[in-house]
Amino acid sequence: MRQRVLWATLLAVLFSSAALAVDSGKVRGVVHDPQHRPIAGATVTLRAPSSTWSQTTESDSEGEFHFAEVPPGNYTMSITAPGFSAQKQPISVVAGKSPVLHFPLEIATSRQLVQVSEQESKLKTQSSTLQTLVSSQEIAHTAGADQTNSMAMITDFTPGAYMVHDMLHIRDGHQDDWFIDGIPVINTNIAVNVAPLINPKNVESLEVERGGYSSEYGDRTYGIFNVVSPSGFERNQRAEIVTSYGNFHTTDDQVSFGSHTERFAYYGSVDANRSDLGLTTPTSAIIHDQDSGVGGFASLLFNASPRDQLRWIVSLRNDHYAIPNDAPTQAAGIRDLDLESDDLVGFHWAHTAPGGLILTVSPYFHFNDTHYVSGPGDTPTILNENSRSDYIGVRAMFQALKKHHNARVGFESWGQRNNTQFDLTANPGTSVLQQQEMHWANTESVFAEDQYRPTSWLTLDAGLRVIHYGGLLSENAVDPRVGGGLHIPRLGWTVHGYYAYYYQPPPLDSLSGPLVSFALITQGATFTPLPGERDIQHDVGLTVPLRGWTMDVDNYHTNARNFLDHDELGNSNIFVPLTDVAALISGTEISLRSPELWNHVQWRVAYANAIGKGLGPITGGLIEYAPTSYFYLDHDQRNGFSTVLSLKMPHRFWATPGVNFGSGFVNGGGPAHLPPHTMADLALGKDLGEKWSFALNGTNVLNTRYLTDTSNTFGGTHTVNPRQIYFEVRYRFHY
Repeated sequence: MRQRVLWATLLAVLFSSAALAVDSGKVRGVVHDPQHRPIAGATVTLRAPSSTWSQTTESDSEGEFHFAEVPPGNYTMSITAPGFSAQKQPISVVAGKSPVLHFPLEIATSRQLVQVSEQESKLKTQSSTLQTLVSSQEIAHTAGADQTNSMAMITDFTPGAYMVHDMLHIRDGHQDDWFIDGIPVINTNIAVNVAPLINPKNVESLEVERGGYSSEYGDRTYGIFNVVSPSGFERNQRAEIVTSYGNFHTTDDQVSFGSHTERFAYYGSVDANRSDLGLTTPTSAIIHDQDSGVGGFASLLFNASPRDQLRWIVSLRNDHYAIPNDAPTQAAGIRDLDLESDDLVGFHWAHTAPGGLILTVSPYFHFNDTHYVSGPGDTPTILNENSRSDYIGVRAMFQALKKHHNARVGFESWGQRNNTQFDLTANPGTSVLQQQEMHWANTESVFAEDQYRPTSWLTLDAGLRVIHYGGLLSENAVDPRVGGGLHIPRLGWTVHGYYAYYYQPPPLDSLSGPLVSFALITQGATFTPLPGERDIQHDVGLTVPLRGWTMDVDNYHTNARNFLDHDELGNSNIFVPLTDVAALISGTEISLRSPELWNHVQWRVAYANAIGKGLGPITGGLIEYAPTSYFYLDHDQRNGFSTVLSLKMPHRFWATPGVNFGSGFVNGGGPAHLPPHTMADLALGKDLGEKWSFALNGTNVLNTRYLTDTSNTFGGTHTVNPRQIYFEVRYRFHY
């Protein structure tokens, strides 16, 4: 009898223990900064919204925390840490499971940002400059923005940004800097590549700067774009398949995957695209305009210790474009191609020392290849031009955060090799020339700056960048940059401004021997080495927040010397850079962003009024005639306007209508401009649970057709693309 009672008691204890184990869960997580470095000593509170149950703990030296024996249900997680913005996030606790959660905290800052999403910048920028941030959701929900060859993720959200002759322009210039996770993508070529640097589907957030850059950045004046890619910490053994199909037999597909442990994360993707509508066409007819491409991206991130973070990225792209024809060139048998490759390998090491000291080191390698292949029917010449560029460099910076100061000193050095092969054959006839141009260049830069906050309402910036360039010419530059932001406490307004000097290393292009003779014969031109562009830019602006709305007004002026541009060598399709003696570019930009209205609506507006003029004579590159009085640049457009409306509808439906307006680019040499134009886009979608999403996208839904420009680039003149409709499916699953 006693044995039966003993066994019954033992079984009851075992079953009750098992029941307790099943009826409770664990919560584990890691608190880290925007660069995924662990934050020690963060206060973490887990609270049940429907009862008084709560627990509090602190993150350890690895940024880790855990709660044991948590009843299943819904909770609110609150996290605070000194120097960081507090975060609240709802979580669900499931019995018997304890996934590792990651909580990024944003750095508490007074810097004025025009934000589309709540992300902290990986770029070190001055408080005197506004920044536009675009999230992956905005990209996915805006018609055309997530397509491989699209720059709509920039042009739909950024004042003064637009596409013309298949090139991205911002503030009337096309010299801009790209970064992937803060790693530079060096490219001194101008008006050569039309392929994108990265697939928009690999963008977790996009950071756009429009001037007033810190001394660490800004060798190119007109824009800085930093792609923040997925690290894998935002996924948990999750993959996503994106596939689409639309008119012009367009398809754009990607497979991505990522996961993490407490200290290690990985992300990878492969993609492919093709369409019968690629580059913008010279007329409204779509003739010989196919494009296709493949790409891949990989990221590895490892928090080696609480003070050391390592990250590797690899980006690979290969694109194939048919150069569009009009009816006569198609009938003549012309079948030109543009083949492009772009590869980047980068590494980033961040070390945090006691006392607010941070050391970052980023070595990188970038390979760029453009291959223009003329068809056998080209007249009067057939061109085969293959230009390959290799860049290898390193950037290092030491940062100190002390009381009211945020000081940075560092250096950057990179080397470049250009290898270009020209083959030009007369048609009809024989070889005109065969020539190889190979050149080397190097740049060394040192910089120092400080951001000083004497009070909570005043921020002052001062920096200096010293540059040496050695290539076809040897040049030096000393670029001071000053700026500041003044916060008006009661109104909440911020007045900001800056005054800055910039030096832009020139393209490593040259013509010699037979090529110079050909240039002299065809258009009376010769060639001299290109000097670097030197710019002075100043800006003043006002940010006005009101009841969740944010309006920014910004006025800028750029005075450029040795302004970089390009032209065609006769009818050869050889495009050669040149420098005008000067350029004056000025404008006013306005952006408006609403809060989320009625929990369903968010509205964005971007407007720019600008004027861009160049001045001859030409000082370098292709020496030909240029007016010695000011003339309109070929990408000058007086007014540009874009608006995007994001709508959340019942049953997880959503809609994103958008409108773009332009007053018209300069017509030929000007001063007349082409007529104004308006284009409307629309995206409609629905999310089915967490796995499936469907979207119907339309760009230029009204099918308005108009001439966008008459510049000397692929196709000569350019007509806006017709209406495009495509259906997109996203499927997410765990592996």
